[in-house]
Amino acid sequence: MASGWASDGAVQEQIESTVNDEIARVRGSMNKGESAEYCDECGEPIPQARREAVPGVRFCLACQQAHDKELKGSALYNRRGSKDSQLR
Repeated sequence: MASGWASDGAVQEQIESTVNDEIARVRGSMNKGESAEYCDECGEPIPQARREAVPGVRFCLACQQAHDKELKGSALYNRRGSKDSQLR
């Protein structure tokens, strides 16, 4: 049952939209091509096992973790509307 101006499936649609946005973001950030021998950030050698495990890797493990932490800090939310905007 819809409440206010939201349609019956609005909550599920918002959840699916958020999941689809995150999937698209991750797919867009996936590495492609040949792996680098040296880290683009610090210049340290990238171990052969990492280059084989992650195709197209550009960073050593330490720099990759720092880069991932930086991305995690950015706000990831559904820009199509929040629960508050649906209740107005």
